Amino acid sequence: MEDERKGPVVVTGASGYVGSWLVMKLLQKGYEVRATVRDPTNPKKVGPLLDLPRSNELLSIWKADLNDNEGSFDEVICGCVGVFHVATPMNFQSKDPEKEVIQPAINGLLGILRSCKRSGSVKRMIFTSSAGTVNVEEHQAPVYDESSWSDLNFITRVKMTGWMYFVSKTLAEKAAWEFVKENDVDFIAIIPTLVVGSFMTDEMPPSLTTAFSLITGNEAHYSIIKQAQFVHLDDLCDAHIFLFEHPDANGRYICSSHDSTIYDLAKMLKKRYATYAIPQKFKDIDPNIKRVSFSSKKFMDLGFKYKYTIEDMFDDAIKTCREKNLLPPNTEEPALVAEKYEEVKEQVQLSERRMRSLKIFFVILLFIHVLYYAW
Repeated sequence: MEDERKGPVVVTGASGYVGSWLVMKLLQKGYEVRATVRDPTNPKKVGPLLDLPRSNELLSIWKADLNDNEGSFDEVICGCVGVFHVATPMNFQSKDPEKEVIQPAINGLLGILRSCKRSGSVKRMIFTSSAGTVNVEEHQAPVYDESSWSDLNFITRVKMTGWMYFVSKTLAEKAAWEFVKENDVDFIAIIPTLVVGSFMTDEMPPSLTTAFSLITGNEAHYSIIKQAQFVHLDDLCDAHIFLFEHPDANGRYICSSHDSTIYDLAKMLKKRYATYAIPQKFKDIDPNIKRVSFSSKKFMDLGFKYKYTIEDMFDDAIKTCREKNLLPPNTEEPALVAEKYEEVKEQVQLSERRMRSLKIFFVILLFIHVLYYAW
């Protein structure tokens, strides 16, 4: 806990998974925080923020929405030295992705950048981008870095789980870089991979829906964790503050500490959590699939150090989910039964092939026998 008062800074999406933890970390470091939420009157959303240590002296809650009119962030940003733009539309079931996810992400980010420029006080803006802006393409490379961008044509053609989120983040960040080329705004994009760890919110965070898909049997998300990269939520929030404070920080920064295949992850989870029915075989996924790495070299060369292992990430997240009754202490047997069924099915098919071979053998033997005596 630091006594020196810093800021003020704005955190958008402050009641969310990343935003709330970032607010906590900023308060711990003595920052005066202006936290924006869509509904400041909702105790479920703002209660955890108001309960944070030092919130009474350093925290204020503001109403703001990415769907609001241009200039809606002017008031909260005015007089601030920094902005952490974390808020983003997250609706994978949207009936109108363009209107409900993609355009709000783009227009919201550009609107906040214009508010930063108009304020005259903002020294730096940190934008929480996404790994979805980097490696979503038909064929995976072994390593990705900050120069990599996702293939929008591929995304909109295939429309995999979460496709509208990948499009919204990619288009929003690209629009931001075009804006800052022509305007005097110090802008940094931090690119987290799959975020896992302890959290404050009362609902299951979307990233944990994906991370826990092996536990819950949510097969729609297996394609995302097939070749996945991870970072602890606490490391990510420290990274935001590190980049805001470092005088030499510029451009894009990948924030990712570990990579894994779905098979590596399944093996680790099964070993650590015997009460969960973790599948070990995956249809249509090559057992010899290689890991795909997101390089944090640029970030670590700046001096940042990660504190958590992948085991820490899942241990912390699972513990928190159990405490909040978002995850049961064990999973039911059907997942194991299904896996066992596949094994038995393979054995039956093998036996059937052997039986067919034996039948053919005996028919041939009988035929030879008949020919022998006929001769």
